[in-house]
Amino acid sequence: MSDRVFGVIGILLAAFYAWQSTLIQESFIQDPVGPKAFPLIIAIVLALSSLVFILKPDPEPDWPAVGQLFEIGISVALLVAYALALPEAGFVASTAVAASFLSWRLGAAPLHAIPAGIAIAAGIYVVFHLILGLSLARGPWGF
Repeated sequence: MSDRVFGVIGILLAAFYAWQSTLIQESFIQDPVGPKAFPLIIAIVLALSSLVFILKPDPEPDWPAVGQLFEIGISVALLVAYALALPEAGFVASTAVAASFLSWRLGAAPLHAIPAGIAIAAGIYVVFHLILGLSLARGPWGF
């Protein structure tokens, strides 16, 4: 039942996405495909994927216990706080805290989770900012 509900939500989202892509205004100078093609392709893939959920659902899942749902809720709240702190604290500091907490919750010992979170943040910063040249949120320390 839950797969079918998810599939119906996906179909509705795909229809909304396709409708919104038709509202994209095209400029006079554009490529032959146009700006509407990519969003329409995404809508089609989403709709087809959702149809699979509706037509061939998996067996009913075993839902986590209340304590585990609370832990999942705390992790979601952490990710919301991460998104809010990112512009102020910067990428490296925010990511280090979030990655440390999530590493701990995924089973690492607390004393191992902190260096893991720092290493994850530093590694992502090196790859995306220093190597690829992408702009990441700068914190009060400039990185």
